[in-house]
Amino acid sequence: MNSIKNILITAGGNRQMALDIFFEKKMEQKPVVIYAHGFNGFKDWGNFDLIAEKFAGRGLVFIKFNFSHNGTTPRQPEEFADLEAFGNNNYSMELNDLKEVIDWVVDKENPYRQAIDNSAIYLTGHSMGGGIAILQAARDRRIKKLITWAAISQCKTPWGSWPPEQMEEWKQSGVQYYTNSRTKQQLPLYYQLYEDYCNNQQKLDIKSAMQSLQIPVLICHGTADTAVPVENAILLKTWQPAAQIFTVETDHVFGRKHPWTDNVLPSAMEAIVHASIQFLL
Repeated sequence: MNSIKNILITAGGNRQMALDIFFEKKMEQKPVVIYAHGFNGFKDWGNFDLIAEKFAGRGLVFIKFNFSHNGTTPRQPEEFADLEAFGNNNYSMELNDLKEVIDWVVDKENPYRQAIDNSAIYLTGHSMGGGIAILQAARDRRIKKLITWAAISQCKTPWGSWPPEQMEEWKQSGVQYYTNSRTKQQLPLYYQLYEDYCNNQQKLDIKSAMQSLQIPVLICHGTADTAVPVENAILLKTWQPAAQIFTVETDHVFGRKHPWTDNVLPSAMEAIVHASIQFLL
């Protein structure tokens, strides 16, 4: 199997994004799956290479990447080393990043083009990345199938449940801080994140995007998810009745953690991966 790590491509603002591609060594064109990570995440969280290898082992090209402003850097793709970038991230920027990755996939100069079937591009995303995948799939005819993993149903992460006084404080100070439970870092969230949402509500309307989709959709969610409750999956299904839904009794990250040092996935993640692959083949 070919696994090429940390390929650098350029996104908006001339920032570089690190990208990984996995595919079987036999050089024939195969469908490509592009994965978008969630808020406070990165492409290698929880040893995601194990998941990528499973997709590639079933005859799919698997691509995962770090959003340009997720706080990591090309030199430190698994660390929140650029907090200023993290604070300046927003939904519109992530949509543009995902488009840049898709453009790279179909580029005639792509060095891996012989392995990629450009007529079969699929998106999947976790949590906030699932919302981004929905929005992109609705606006990009190149996308032929969509899978969401514990996806959000509104572009309001992480302020959706904040009380009015905290929102006002955010507006006045220009910044709020999110505590990374693993690293204990105080990650800045600049008020521009909310302003981007307010200025682009039509573009960032997940409900409208789901309702407009005319491609096969699989919605995966954990019934014990406390970060993005399973009711979000039910909403997505309500908005797109033709979608398939697959639930597992598990948490937001399907039983994983970071770092994940085992060479096998937890059973819940295995079930999600299996259902996803079956849906795509």
